[in-house]
Amino acid sequence: MRALPPQSTIVGLACAAVAAATPWNGARACTAVDFRAADGAVVAGRTMEWAFEMGWTLASFPKGSPVTLAAPPGLKLPAHATTTRHAVVGICPASPPGCPLLEGQNAAGLTMSGNFLPGFTEYQSVGPGDTRYVSILSFGLWALGGHASVAELRAALPGIRVWSDASLAPGQAPPTLHFVFVDRTGAGLVVEYVKGELRMHDNAAHVLTNAPTYDWHLVNLRNYLNLTPVGVPGVRIGSADVTALGQGGGMLGVPGDFTPPSRFVRTAFLVRHVTPPADAEGAIQAVGHVLDDVDIPRGVAQGREGGGLVDDYTQFVVIKDLSRNRLLIADHAHRLTFLTLDLDRIFAQPTPASVRIADLPYPAAIDGTRALLR
Repeated sequence: MRALPPQSTIVGLACAAVAAATPWNGARACTAVDFRAADGAVVAGRTMEWAFEMGWTLASFPKGSPVTLAAPPGLKLPAHATTTRHAVVGICPASPPGCPLLEGQNAAGLTMSGNFLPGFTEYQSVGPGDTRYVSILSFGLWALGGHASVAELRAALPGIRVWSDASLAPGQAPPTLHFVFVDRTGAGLVVEYVKGELRMHDNAAHVLTNAPTYDWHLVNLRNYLNLTPVGVPGVRIGSADVTALGQGGGMLGVPGDFTPPSRFVRTAFLVRHVTPPADAEGAIQAVGHVLDDVDIPRGVAQGREGGGLVDDYTQFVVIKDLSRNRLLIADHAHRLTFLTLDLDRIFAQPTPASVRIADLPYPAAIDGTRALLR
């Protein structure tokens, strides 16, 4: 991994540098899930869908990395320099300097996934009397670098104002996000900023997609109470015995499109009914299978943007073993060959580093020909 610029450069540079060509606010199709295995192991994962090449970067921030907590520049409030209490490995787009994290996990076993919430997100205002504040572009590192658990983060969030820069030029909108945090106890927290207020929800469904807000998605599940993993084997109609064509009939009515509400319903059903994993390895497999159901190949989820057709597709998938500090990752070009990272070794590094996800040394497919050669 190559050296990473100090994260403190993000405030004052990143807000002004989010180019119009980087469409933060498109209706992107991300999905996050988590499982707690029978032995207590916790594994979380997410897909990242996007319609534009973002230069996704995997970056490490050692314990003690600088974080600058700044207010909107027009207020002329003092910036506060702090450092991370926990080492962090995360993922950010290439365009804003400083690597604003949309995904990551820390050495204490707390993970974050940021999913887009366009049309609903309105961050907090910062006034002259406020003393604690952080830009949304620094929020990810502040949260993961400074907190060991969901409980710690839940207690800290009401005490800090999270803002976006209203001075950005037209076409340079800041990211509109909601977040899911999971720790190695299995506790989950969804964090949203709506109408300028902080909203926190227990992640009861162990699922997060995109818009609308989390509470809306939970209410929408009431429309699908009929879904069941057990199908009807057959019925008698007059003198005819009509039998099922195959298993899975109990899922008739599951929405199959890639909109956020449909992905939430489909994923929540799978998370609820998948055979409970026994251990971390089983939980990794469960996360992988569930996320496969929302994987988007190129060309099947299109929309009009900027005068032309663009298509969302799954640009990367990460699976995070929070109990053993491991991360598995695959990008669109290596979807069948996950790369595994031992994060304990990376967390122990004294200096930051980064690498493009596309440049990771993915393993080649294994040739199984010899199994049938005699």
